[in-house]
Amino acid sequence: MKVEYSDEFVSVNNDLVQMTRLVGSAMNQATRSLLDADLRVAEAVIDGDAEVDLLTAAVEERCFDLLAIQQPVGGDLRVVIGALRIAASLERMGDLAEHVAKQARMRYPRPAVPQELRGTFAVMGGLAEAIVSKTGAVIATKDVSRAADIAAHDQEMDRLHRELFTIVLSESWTHGVEAAIDVTLLSRYYERYADHAVSVTRRVITIVTGEPYVGVSLD
Repeated sequence: MKVEYSDEFVSVNNDLVQMTRLVGSAMNQATRSLLDADLRVAEAVIDGDAEVDLLTAAVEERCFDLLAIQQPVGGDLRVVIGALRIAASLERMGDLAEHVAKQARMRYPRPAVPQELRGTFAVMGGLAEAIVSKTGAVIATKDVSRAADIAAHDQEMDRLHRELFTIVLSESWTHGVEAAIDVTLLSRYYERYADHAVSVTRRVITIVTGEPYVGVSLD
């Protein structure tokens, strides 16, 4: 592998790690705006998504240049294609954080979730933070042993999503249809955020091993 070729791979990888930091911070702040009905924080998350989009475009441009100029094959081709797909998943994670912030902004000055569900969404926010932190570590180090932890966090996120869905459909729900829709949408955003992190991990495992990894499920 040429030195400049290797340097490009390192640069792409560094950008992907930076994207995990950005989308992690975005979801952390979006959760804060959601729980505290903080309009200023919500607006900052929404405005900040442009930085994720710009970094995604930079990664894509670099990868397309590698494909066109270097014409990689084998493992190198796997790295480039994997990076493109990872960037797309991370960009979507940023979009989902933005969706949470927009929901908080739409209901301002009222909180977007009922008081009794704040704890559940706080837990979901914590899970999202743990998932994206470990995902960034997997990208940075290629240490795929963290995959099991990420999958476990994803399963817990799925459980909370199902729990919230059951709550809003129960006869004891007293907050009306609008609040039920808000809770369902918000829960789905967190659940999909975790799913994309799992997808990123699977891509890294494929890059490292050359084989699809079926031990992490998106179901």
